[in-house]
Amino acid sequence: MSNDQIAFAGSILKARACMLGEGPTYDPHTGTAWWFDIVGRKLFEYALADDTVRIHELSVMGSVLARVDDHRQVIATETGLHLRQSATGDLELITPIEADNEVTRSNDGRVHSCGALWIGTMGKKAEKQAGAIYHVARGVVTKLYPDITIPNAICFSPDGTLAYFADTDTDRMMRVEIDPATALPLGEPAVFIDHRGEGGLDGAVCDADGTIWNARWGAGCIDGYSSQGKRLISLKVPASQTSCPAFVGEDANRLLVTTAQESLTADQLAEDPNAGLTFLLDHEVKGRFEPDYLL
Repeated sequence: MSNDQIAFAGSILKARACMLGEGPTYDPHTGTAWWFDIVGRKLFEYALADDTVRIHELSVMGSVLARVDDHRQVIATETGLHLRQSATGDLELITPIEADNEVTRSNDGRVHSCGALWIGTMGKKAEKQAGAIYHVARGVVTKLYPDITIPNAICFSPDGTLAYFADTDTDRMMRVEIDPATALPLGEPAVFIDHRGEGGLDGAVCDADGTIWNARWGAGCIDGYSSQGKRLISLKVPASQTSCPAFVGEDANRLLVTTAQESLTADQLAEDPNAGLTFLLDHEVKGRFEPDYLL
């Protein structure tokens, strides 16, 4: 593979555009993809088999969803982690995180194979260094990294020994060794990718080979990076503000990609008619299913 950009090949899902599409994930038990419109306070439920979508209105801004069991999910929101009943959509706040801070909301996050969650917070208007990245395990909240402006790219190596994260404001992806039994850091983070050029580092997933698939906000693409930080490939997406990928399908071999309309002017939206839509890419990947969150 080279770092040449590959033209878009895939489909647009039959779901309404999001102001800020984010947090896609896939539940292989039900064949369902989930994602959020954060500022629109909506949760999308998409059945891949029959191309149908349900939209759930939320009372809070949500950004990350993880399966707990057949009947329950956990979602990260502007006030913390809510337990969601899959059948009814009822929410219960179980782990407050910055619940008394009206400035911030949740953003990017991911569950580690041990069942712990890394979750980032940020200012609702992207206030400088207003957010942080937290580790949450069985309801115990540990602040890992303060003074984060836009937390993104949280993902873990296949063996669970490395964590990656980025602050889109500084456009650097960091790598840190972690304990695979707890997902807690074992040392200090080091710069993994110091991005320069068009767009900025946004959401990411790490596949079974250790390749990191990163959405490049503002550049309309998904970049694949080796475990050494070299960009191997770039997949074009026909919407400029690509926000996050997820592995979907029975074999986790496809990438679903969310995008956003947020901050685009009327003229920019006219030039970017697919902004906010959700895409399924044809490029085959060696994905992994997300672990369940352990209560």
